[in-house]
Amino acid sequence: MATSPLLTDLLEQVSRSFYKTMRILPPAIRPQISLAYLLARTTDTIADTQIVPVDKRLQALRAFRERLSGKNSQPLNFGELAKNQGSPGERVLLERNEEALALLNEFSPEDQQRIREVLSTILSGQELDLIRFSHAAESRILTLQTEGELDGYTYRVAGCVGEFWTKMCRTHLFPTAPLNDNLLIQNSVRFGKGLQLVNILRDLPSDLRQGRCYIPREKLVAASLKPEDLLDPANISRFRPVYDALLNQAHSNLRAGWDYTNALPQKQMRVRIACALPILIGVRTLQQLRKENVLEPSRRIKIGRGEVRSIFFGLFWKHYFPARWNAQFPHS
Repeated sequence: MATSPLLTDLLEQVSRSFYKTMRILPPAIRPQISLAYLLARTTDTIADTQIVPVDKRLQALRAFRERLSGKNSQPLNFGELAKNQGSPGERVLLERNEEALALLNEFSPEDQQRIREVLSTILSGQELDLIRFSHAAESRILTLQTEGELDGYTYRVAGCVGEFWTKMCRTHLFPTAPLNDNLLIQNSVRFGKGLQLVNILRDLPSDLRQGRCYIPREKLVAASLKPEDLLDPANISRFRPVYDALLNQAHSNLRAGWDYTNALPQKQMRVRIACALPILIGVRTLQQLRKENVLEPSRRIKIGRGEVRSIFFGLFWKHYFPARWNAQFPHS
């Protein structure tokens, strides 16, 4: 298919880091994965437009779901939502959503189905999140109840992406390679969950001030903590064991992602590097989070562009030296 500006210029505007990953991918899968990301970014923008009431955001997400599935052919108009975007890229995302949806028709029926399936799962996570935290505020923090709820959420919004990515690569890049497909899918799901858990742990202070707590209540209760206690940075010593256990869980999932990457055929250098880049950024983020008072709202952990660039270029030459390649992933 001809490359649409939506999958290049607009994608770069709304996600500079992900756009770098997309540029690495082989052309056989780049448009499909780029479009899936762009559509997911559209629904994420809808869900995150806090100035618009929750019921209207849910209505917009459900309309998008029906349009995506083909149950409704009526063109979507997100003009009101678009007007409330501070980012020009996100405004264009909503204004041109019909153009993005039309790009689906340029792919095979099988690829269209894969894109629809992953987006349906992501949408279910976004809708559940909006409903769960519909009455949240800094003065009324709502929280997940169990580890199972956290696991389910990370699967819906990110773990399912690992499955989608794997199926797309398997179909178009290495359909006959002798791989353990069950293990590959399992590790791809853990890969996605790990990346999402890193985001959750990094964004904890800002989420709390919006009334959202993704740390399961059962874990807080075991440490004699309430969600409101996490607003006070002085409580870090009590919270640290809970937080460190989640950091370890995220690291373990990223380790599965690293195993996933190394299981891919050696000749698929582009795909391996596209997987390794977010993994290594994720583990370095975890390393920083272990050193900081993560309840301090003024501290925002972020891996700098220079460090990302260093990781990126290092991956290319280390790919040809297995010992140096594997040494990039820290054991703890």
